[in-house]
Amino acid sequence: MKKIVTTAILMVVMFLITSPLSAQSTHPGDPGGDPQAGGDPPLGGGAPIGGGTLILMALGVAYGGKKLYTLKQTQEQE
Repeated sequence: MKKIVTTAILMVVMFLITSPLSAQSTHPGDPGGDPQAGGDPPLGGGAPIGGGTLILMALGVAYGGKKLYTLKQTQEQE
């Protein structure tokens, strides 16, 4: 149980440390003109990332749940 609490505290601390970094702006200034002029691909590419991100998050939650379930089962056997 101590290991789970330690891991949870570590995750919260890491989140609190890294969350201000997401507020930093990396957006360059407006270059002007139409970015679609000339047949160029859209800025940043055209691949959607929303669905893939949700799938990876769901897999991470499932993996963490399995690890917690396995840890609980081993602690009950001891």
